[in-house]
Amino acid sequence: MNNILLGNLIKIRWIAIFGQLIAIFFVYFLINIDIPFYEALLIIILSVIINFYSYFEERNNKTISNIKAFLFLLFDTLQLGFLLFLTGGIVNPFSILILAPVITSASYLPALLTVILSSISILIISTLNFFFIPLDLGNDFTLPYIYKFGLLTSLIITIIFIAIYAYLFANSSRKISNALSISKMQILNQKKITEVGSLSAAAAHELGTPLNTIFLILNDLIKDEKLTDDKNILKDILLLKSQAERCKEILQKLSQNPLKLKDKFLQKVKLTDLIKINFDKFNKDKKLKIIKKFISEEPEITFKDEIMYALGNIIQNAIMYSKNTVSVDIQNTKRNTTIKISDDGEGFSKDIIDKLGEPYVSKNNHGMGLGIFIAKNLIENMGAKILFYNSKENGAVVEINFENSILMI
Repeated sequence: MNNILLGNLIKIRWIAIFGQLIAIFFVYFLINIDIPFYEALLIIILSVIINFYSYFEERNNKTISNIKAFLFLLFDTLQLGFLLFLTGGIVNPFSILILAPVITSASYLPALLTVILSSISILIISTLNFFFIPLDLGNDFTLPYIYKFGLLTSLIITIIFIAIYAYLFANSSRKISNALSISKMQILNQKKITEVGSLSAAAAHELGTPLNTIFLILNDLIKDEKLTDDKNILKDILLLKSQAERCKEILQKLSQNPLKLKDKFLQKVKLTDLIKINFDKFNKDKKLKIIKKFISEEPEITFKDEIMYALGNIIQNAIMYSKNTVSVDIQNTKRNTTIKISDDGEGFSKDIIDKLGEPYVSKNNHGMGLGIFIAKNLIENMGAKILFYNSKENGAVVEINFENSILMI
């Protein structure tokens, strides 16, 4: 997935559409140059239709795949090519705009797609050098062949140069950004490992002394014949000693490599337990209402940090904006599990509900809006779906839909 927001492509295309409309109206009606006006208008209207389709596509997915982004840029290139064909070919001063989709592709898309788009752009420019509807600029206006050839050559060289230039710099920037992210993660993980190791070593050391005392007392009890004559008491003493031995082994493992120990809770856990943990973590005086609809007993899922963090962010927001109660509705079928987290607050406002999940979109002016953005990406990267909407009572609702296969892995 690239970093192109579909909304940005839509905005740029609207600017291009209005610019094209102004240009053909100005040329045709004000300076009276005879061009195929209605044919050009039809091509621009086609671009308007595509942009409305893109708008509805954006409501479902803010970002788009590399292939879709390439197809959008290819359409823009072809649309401009047809307009140039109707309005003088490469002699048209706006022919330089053929570079815009190539620059966008070079900045964000893989090299292969950029090469394909650049090749198509060069093919269009080369074709327009020979096949086009000429502009009627008067008998006095003629261009020497050598100039037209030079214009064609300069456009082709510019397309190639700009594509390589933009791709190299953008690719370098992406590599640096990825390297910084990886470095930060490694530093953070190393810090956590060091902290856990230090804590484990300290715990093993502190617990070692009382544990040795327990062993001394147990050994004395075993030597006491008055106690060992009673088989039941002896049995209890031996059980205590075996459990103390087990504690000693655990402490030794903990001090050697604490990361190898796994709590059973972190292997299998119930969704309701995760929800309660996150609710208790952020709650002060609100109530939690859990509604469960399972096909049988509530299944245990594999614990994942992604689910824990995402639920934590969503529940924290629900608590923040609720008046009294946060409701969680969990429905389970053989294939899917749906979690609906809702509050009794004022709901999502109309001006942000379509933008939720984008970075720096927040319900108030205090937060940065990164919590929901991160939660949305974590959930979608797992292959699940997340929706934001308002309930009939106008409370905010966040709905997460998991395939059971995802939760059990």
